[in-house]
Amino acid sequence: MLATTPTTLLEAVNLCLANIGEPPVNSIEDSGVLFAVTALQTLSNVSREVQTRGWHWNEEVDYPIAPTYPEGFVEVPKNTLKVDSSGRDSAIDVVLRGSRLYDRQRRSYVFPRSVLVNLTLLLPFEELPEAARWYIAVRSARRFQASNVGSAELDSFTKLDEAQARVTLEDDQAQVADYNINQTGPVEGTLR
Repeated sequence: MLATTPTTLLEAVNLCLANIGEPPVNSIEDSGVLFAVTALQTLSNVSREVQTRGWHWNEEVDYPIAPTYPEGFVEVPKNTLKVDSSGRDSAIDVVLRGSRLYDRQRRSYVFPRSVLVNLTLLLPFEELPEAARWYIAVRSARRFQASNVGSAELDSFTKLDEAQARVTLEDDQAQVADYNINQTGPVEGTLR
């Protein structure tokens, strides 16, 4: 049967298993299959690595975050991978320490008002666009095979698949972020 929905996490786990010649599992909750658990962990690690780069679909631009009262701490969402000040606050040298912003110039966690930031967020696999899901699945399958079997023949086959999936992901990024031929970033008025 042909797929009519985006790649699921279960399908990604089974791609990893198929890449080492293991039978598919019926559920990702089936923790009795060691290879399935390892495949799921590999997918999680690769997803975090890929999303840390920051893509049009997992970034928030000029996102206002208000300090908590009475402390004045600025807490970022728990799934934040990267943060940088932006807009009217771009001159503030903020860094992420734990789940709070830290002002390096003032050497303080306390902010007197809301801060505008650009956030890169870690999204669940099922919330990613298909190009990202497929790239993460193929990259994970290659890494999973390399760490569990280490076959040079299988590795050369999946390197090509991974490269093709990466090109598709970057093409998708360029299209949805409205890049044009004269620039590497987004067209004015778009996110990125």
